[in-house]
Amino acid sequence: MKFNPGFEIEPLVEPMGFKYGKDVFGPEVENRTLEAIRKSLKDPNCDGPETVYSIAMDCGKKEHQELLNNMHLLYGVVTYAAGQLGDEPIRSQGHIHSVSPYCNMSTPEVYEIWQGRAIIYMQETAKDNPGRCYAVEAGPGEVVIVPPGWAHATISADPEQPLTFGAWCDREYGFDYFDVRAHKGLAWFPVIKEDGGFEWHRNENYEESELIIKGPESYEDLAIEKGKSIYQLFEENPDRFLYVPKPQLKNDVWEKFVP
Repeated sequence: MKFNPGFEIEPLVEPMGFKYGKDVFGPEVENRTLEAIRKSLKDPNCDGPETVYSIAMDCGKKEHQELLNNMHLLYGVVTYAAGQLGDEPIRSQGHIHSVSPYCNMSTPEVYEIWQGRAIIYMQETAKDNPGRCYAVEAGPGEVVIVPPGWAHATISADPEQPLTFGAWCDREYGFDYFDVRAHKGLAWFPVIKEDGGFEWHRNENYEESELIIKGPESYEDLAIEKGKSIYQLFEENPDRFLYVPKPQLKNDVWEKFVP
């Protein structure tokens, strides 16, 4: 992996997981199987890798562990397998961040791509009218932010290689799947064409919507600096990401947010 996330951690493929450096803490990984996510796929009976992705929630430098706990901030890392799920790319289940008991709000998430290519798909709601819908394409070192309350999924844009990304999350993170599953997925399904490119199919269980395909914003009003990892930014100023567990600190940004 060429990208330096700011602490010593190595994604593993066989078996999937992560190797932590001596000064790094991290949990035993959780693996998500194809069987576990079939209900959220365009074709629930498709073939694909048995282990779709591997998750390690709560990682970082040992010297920051107590501080992260006190700040209610958590760093998670995920690796997706290479391959695809039928004619869909490897992706997470669509969900909304549930209301956190800590702040009584749905919380945002700050993604950073480490290796591979990603699409962070997001829509304003998972009600019948999904609102604005975005597919934000990103590569190593690029940051994508999902605002509070939006339904979203992370998609591997290159089936030939694994995708790894890190993210700042609220420590009491939780996922709400109800409305997404009621609509049999998100408003747009990514489909891999024969030539390896992507096309998007509308989910007819929602009202009609427009999909905007774009790159990430600069997010300067959310304290992102180009050329620095999000862990490095935290290390320089731990208060920088206080808006993750306390999203009300940036209510003015969320009101006019463009991913």
